[in-house]
Amino acid sequence: MCGIVGYIGTRKVVPILLEGLKRLEYRGYDSAGLVYFRNSRLIKHRAQGKLSNLGKIVEKVLGVESHVGLGHTRWATHGAPTTANAHPHGDCKDNLVVVHNGIIENYQNLRTELKKKGHIFRSETDTEVLAHLIEEYLDKDLVRAVRKALKRVKGSFAVGILWNGRPDIMVAARNHSPLVLGINNGDGTLLASDVPALLPYTRKVVYLEDKEIAVLASDKWEVRNLDNGRKINKQVQTITWNAGMAEKAGFKHFMLKEIYEQPQALINTLRGRIEPQSGRVELPELKKLATVLNNIERIALVACGTSWHAALVAKYWLEDWVGIPVEVDIASEFRYRKLLLHKNVLTLSISQSGETADTLAGIRLASQLGSRVITICNVVGSTMTREADATLYTHAGPEIGVASTKAFTSQLAALFLFASYLGQMRKTLSAHKVRQLGQAIIGLPPLLEEHLPALQEKIKTVAERFYDSRNFLFVGRGLNFPIALEGALKLKEISYIHAEGYAAGELKHGPIALIDKDMPILGLVPRDNVYEKSISNIEEIRARQGQLILIGSKGDRQLKKITDHVLYMPKTPTMVPELNPILFTIPAQLLAYEIAALRGCDVDQPRNLAKSVTVE
Repeated sequence: MCGIVGYIGTRKVVPILLEGLKRLEYRGYDSAGLVYFRNSRLIKHRAQGKLSNLGKIVEKVLGVESHVGLGHTRWATHGAPTTANAHPHGDCKDNLVVVHNGIIENYQNLRTELKKKGHIFRSETDTEVLAHLIEEYLDKDLVRAVRKALKRVKGSFAVGILWNGRPDIMVAARNHSPLVLGINNGDGTLLASDVPALLPYTRKVVYLEDKEIAVLASDKWEVRNLDNGRKINKQVQTITWNAGMAEKAGFKHFMLKEIYEQPQALINTLRGRIEPQSGRVELPELKKLATVLNNIERIALVACGTSWHAALVAKYWLEDWVGIPVEVDIASEFRYRKLLLHKNVLTLSISQSGETADTLAGIRLASQLGSRVITICNVVGSTMTREADATLYTHAGPEIGVASTKAFTSQLAALFLFASYLGQMRKTLSAHKVRQLGQAIIGLPPLLEEHLPALQEKIKTVAERFYDSRNFLFVGRGLNFPIALEGALKLKEISYIHAEGYAAGELKHGPIALIDKDMPILGLVPRDNVYEKSISNIEEIRARQGQLILIGSKGDRQLKKITDHVLYMPKTPTMVPELNPILFTIPAQLLAYEIAALRGCDVDQPRNLAKSVTVE
């Protein structure tokens, strides 16, 4: 969680910090703060709540002649979201300040030790302990003091540090939390938790690895090993997307923009990976694992939240097309059972950011147990992609809205490609089926693009009828059961309506007790192999006066006999039922969006959430 931004160079620092924090506010928005040098003194400004509150405080200092500073936007872990707990945090005399992302697990012991030595604390945070700990080791060498302090820290951290004894440098370090340097030759050096904060100034970046410490100056930078201090030669990478891709482009919210970007995001995921005529999938990224993929006996899918729902869909595809057993684990639970992993079990992790702490910990354990790891991810150079044996990038572009939309459907497309590729490799898919699947998914983006505006207008009418509901149920069967889970998650994330997703056949085993004339239920009812079963379940709901909203296949007149609230999804001659999870996700996203907008909710930054979950 949390967002860090830093700059040291020739430009005025406060506007750079504010702009960077705006681009990182999706990582946390409980409080915000910044610090800069002025006349060899560290000047701090902090505010509770959203970044706009900090912006009002620093309006008068935007033009201050300072060229070194750090900023932070917080997602609270230790301590309430108050001004006193906002970063940056200083030592006893505020001669040194720290911004921090992560959790210091042994902070209570360190705090007790430091208090006995006379240190006085002014916040409830674990971060402030680190500022005092560095002060305890500080003489004339800031880097050495930081290294000594961090060796005593247990947990995760990405930190930026300034000291008035060395106003010409900024120190940064990471362990299990993301941190990236922005290299802008001749115009300064930047520091951030994520790439969007750097893009207005540079596309040249250096990703820090775990247990690395960086020293930044206006015209140079270096990275060393945190434990032994040895210099590390780091590769400068070039980011291929630009700052404009992270703007709203006329849409009211980032989430709506990103829903509409899904056709292009799908094209980006598919581009160069499918032969249009034969439908054959080519994944050069996986060629080095060809022998492994031919010999695997089982697949373990590991993910969190929305990515977990993508994994649940992939289980159907892989077992159907490859004929291989697949287990799906929520990453936060994965490590806490006896894992029967070995060299013939493939671990496939799914993460939008590539920094999800639980998923990252899971693949590290899987590797230790001998399993090979493939990661599906959107962020080039992220920790998970560097630690996996191979990576399938989704190429969805930046996703700013906290509730995932295009990242999810791009994950589904990447998993679709992987399952088809594995079926081809192991000869469990016929050439006819490969062609059918490939041509169907190639035809999906233009179909979505054509129908999105009309679909949104129809969904607005449904949203106006149900936006004041207190509860919601989503139901589906087979491939669409995970989409029911995802639809419910979207609604609860951004509208704060209590929503649950169920396998439709499970309703009569308990949840049907919830249904009455005031309960809205969204049913996913495509024309597929479980259509008749789904209709039976829908009739059970109607018999109990549930308020039904049905999403079905175009031309299905039976649905109109059941309820007035029917949303029809388009189909083409090439469409196959296996693509329904991608197709039927879109109306569920739009319904959540329209309901949240009508309720006046903060769609892009829902309460208590952050985009990248980098703490366990």
